[in-house]
This record gives sequence, structure tokens and C-alpha cells, in this order.
Amino acid sequence: MIDRDAVRDNANYLRNVRPIDPEEISEYIEGTPHPAVVREALREEAFDLRLREREDGRFEPVEEGPIPDPGWHPDRLPDEYAFAVEDLLVREFGANWHRGDSGDKLREAIRRLKTDYLYENDVEYDRIAALGYAIYHLPAYYATVGYVLDDLVENGLVDRTLRVLDIGAGVGGPALGLHDYLPDDAVVEYHAIEPSAATEVLDRLLDETGRNFRTTVHETTAEAFLGIDANADEGGHAGTTDATDLDGPVDLVVFGNVLSELTDPVAVVEAALDRLADDGSVVAFAPADRNTAMGLREVERAVVTPTSGVETYAPTLRLWPDATPSDGGWSFDVADDLAVPPFQRRLDEAAARGSTDEPGEFSNVDVQFAYAILRKDGRRRVDVQASAGRCARMADSEDHVTDRVNLLAVKLSHDLSSGGNALYRVGDGSQAVDHYLVCTRETTLNRDLAAADYGAVLFVENGLVLWNDDERAYNVVVDDQTVVDLVAP
Repeated sequence: MIDRDAVRDNANYLRNVRPIDPEEISEYIEGTPHPAVVREALREEAFDLRLREREDGRFEPVEEGPIPDPGWHPDRLPDEYAFAVEDLLVREFGANWHRGDSGDKLREAIRRLKTDYLYENDVEYDRIAALGYAIYHLPAYYATVGYVLDDLVENGLVDRTLRVLDIGAGVGGPALGLHDYLPDDAVVEYHAIEPSAATEVLDRLLDETGRNFRTTVHETTAEAFLGIDANADEGGHAGTTDATDLDGPVDLVVFGNVLSELTDPVAVVEAALDRLADDGSVVAFAPADRNTAMGLREVERAVVTPTSGVETYAPTLRLWPDATPSDGGWSFDVADDLAVPPFQRRLDEAAARGSTDEPGEFSNVDVQFAYAILRKDGRRRVDVQASAGRCARMADSEDHVTDRVNLLAVKLSHDLSSGGNALYRVGDGSQAVDHYLVCTRETTLNRDLAAADYGAVLFVENGLVLWNDDERAYNVVVDDQTVVDLVAP
């Protein structure tokens, strides 16, 4: 047993002098342990010591401060991850994995997954389903996590040392995206919670991560890990309570496309918040389809209450501090499509045309996602609040139909029109009914509406409030009498 206190003491002394060499430290420890033993001890202590391992096997301090903006705009799933997926498929089925019976099984697994998500059925992951999930979902989920983290990075809220809890890690899309999003000098203690056969795929893909992205996979349920499983016991997976494996609070909890699969997602999110550092974040995202996107928003609203001490950091800011939204909440962001990876193209091209298969059925490179970032420290992406002296609440729109009003609004969609007047979903945190800004005439004074990004805060001056009986929603007309100013990008 190595004297860890001695390892830490020597590392703390040398960190300000020169790179930390395990061979040198071994000479100062009683019994002169082998340098490989010292190196392993340093790896295990590296997160708390803020040390990163270099390629030469020495260690150096991690730079203090938040990570820089990486300019995240992936155009494809990186080759090393695509090769790893194909390696798994070849191992399982041989070089012609995309043809014959194996190809048919994979295509059927993907169809079943799509149907289960659409109709909110329970999803079961055996080996075939896990491989199908990797083929169809890995690229888009890889890209999504970086776009969500952008909201935190812009305010310097992602540190170079990061303890991460990835609940429902699946086959690893969010993990790989996080790995590539962070700078090379970051040190990550990554814990994946995944009870299904997806761990076989996850383990292989995590092999592609770097030496300072230290991973642990817990093959257990989120409820068991977080200690809220009523059926927990001391032995089996279902009852394993592993949260004590985390030696401190968590900086980032990720729920990547998993909330819709949990029996009680609100309870799991609340338990995860209890594990969160005071300045940490819970990041949840889901596919953009109506059921999962609105389901995510329901969970967010159940967790963020006037008495919970939890705040929505982004994107659905509550601009009226005493208000709570109760509209449908179907809101999602859209990023650039990715290139079709080779494994999707092969599976799609090998489908028997003329049957129920359609070209492109097994390609999934659209990056569209609903998301929520929650924090316990009261921080929001932008510190803006509406004033009753200047703005009308969306909750009071019924009183303003056919009137022109001023609104403070968060832009919660890209253009939803199909060639007509530009249409944007908006909210202010008070709305009980869906609200849209409809631009019937763009001018230099309202051009910020079209130019603003998803999640931007806009001040709308002199918008005309109308009721859309067909959509059961309020349309606020933006025309040549309306001014739209960007308050916060």
C-alpha cells in the first residue's frame, strides 16, 4: 500500500518547481515504490490536485480559470469514433454487417427505437438495439452537448477540472462530445450511469478518449446510484448505491436524451441536484419531437419552483421573477446538419428498396434538440428582468387583443414558417398559452428579430396582439410600426 499522503505532499511541493516525475517522487517515499505505482496514485489523485498527465508520463498543474470558447461547430462525427462503431459492428457480424440477416436486424432495431420514442414506449436495449442506437443516434447526440454547453462557457462557468455525472450515458454520444469540446489541458473525472447492454458499446467508444478524461462506468440505474430506489439492496445492480464513489460534489450532471425513459424523472433530477456543487449545472437535452421536448419542459417546470432554490439558467428564462409558465412549452434549437457517417450510409444503401425502406431512412444527421440548464446558485445566462412600467406580461395577453403593447421576450425558435411571414415562438416565463411573433414587414427597426439567435432576449415595442383561433395561440404582429431591439444575445 503506497503512502498517498506522501505522494500528495511531494506533488504539491514539486508542482511549482518543475514537472512532476513519478520516478523522482518514488525516491522520497518510504519503501521506494515502483514508479508505475506512483504514477497510478498520481492519476487517481490528479483531479483533486489539479494535475494533468503529459504524454511523457509526467504531471503538471492545470491552468486556473474557465475554459475558452472552443467555437463548437462540428460538421461530422470524427473518424476515430466512426471507426470504433464500425469495429464493433464487424466484431459482432463480420465485414458485411450491413447486409443480409444482420443488416435486417439492425434496421428493424432502429425502426423499433424510432417508434418507441415517438409513442413514448418503454425502450429495451439488448446488444442489437444498442448497436442500432449507436448507428442512428451517436452523431447528432455527439454534436448536441457542445451547443448546450456554449450557454455556460459564454459566462465562464465551465472549469478546466470537471467532475461529470452522465445519467443514462447510453452509447456515449454526450461523453464523446464533451471530450472534444473541452481543451486538451482539461482534466475530467467522468462517471457514466448506464444499466443496459449499451455499456458494451460505451466502453469501446470511451477507449478513444484521452488520458486526462478518466472514466468510470456504473452499470446500475440512476435511482439506485442516487439512493432513491425503494427496491435497493446491498448486492445486485438494481440496488447498488454507488454515489459514494464520487469523492466530492459534481460540477456537471448530464441527462442526455434519457428523461423520457425514467419512471420518475423529477425525482431523479432532484436527487442529482443534491449531488451538485453549489456552482455546478444540470444539463438536460432531448430530441426536438413534440413529446420528448415538451416532456423535458414539464420536468424543468416541476423542479424549478418558487421554493426549490433551483433556477433555469437557459434557455427558457423567467423574465418576471414571480411568474411560472404553463403553456405547452414545445421549444427547440437547430444547428447545422452533419455529414452522413459511413456506417449510416452503408446500412441505408443495403436496405431492400421497393419494400417499406425509403432512401435516407437510416441516416440521422439533423441536430435539433430541446434543452434546459438548471443551477442552484441563482445564476441565469443573462440577468434581465421585465418591468411592469414598460412591458405587458404574456400572461395578460387576453386583455390586450387588438392592442399594441411592449413585450420583453425570449426567442424560443428559429423561423417556423414555410415560406410566408416569418414566425417565431417566444416566451417571458409568465405565458399560459403559446405566443408567437409574426413578422409581416421587416424593417431596419425590427430586423433584430430575424437576426437574433435562439435564446436571445428581445424588447418588442408596439407589437399588435391578435388571437389565432385555429392554433389556439397569441400572435404578436411585428410590422413597420414595431421596433425590435436585441437586449441580450
